[in-house]
Amino acid sequence: QVQLVESGGGLVQAGGSLRLSCAASGRTFSGYNMGWFRQTPGKEREFVAAINWSSGRVYYAESLKGRFTISRDTAKNTVTLQMNSLKPEDTAVYYCAADTGPLIYYSPSHYDYWGQGTQVTVSS
Repeated sequence: QVQLVESGGGLVQAGGSLRLSCAASGRTFSGYNMGWFRQTPGKEREFVAAINWSSGRVYYAESLKGRFTISRDTAKNTVTLQMNSLKPEDTAVYYCAADTGPLIYYSPSHYDYWGQGTQVTVSS
């Protein structure tokens, strides 16, 4: 059974950084796309970034390029989201997700597995 467990959320001041981790278990993720999404109350879940487990190819929401970096450690089965120069509008619950691939999707409906989410709060 696939399990995705996020960690690393918290409270940070604007301009600061946070590093989110997603521990993946339950199967081999070769060929999978691993994504990060975020959601605020009353809004739809929003694509943040994704990485292909095998190739390492990365994809970002256009508005977040340059501030967020996604990476994966295949030996540790983890996916990391490094978030820099955080803004109050980055405040959200951040979710890790997995899709069987190979095509990359930006819609959350295509992702098969989800973590429970981790809260990120950026104060002004």
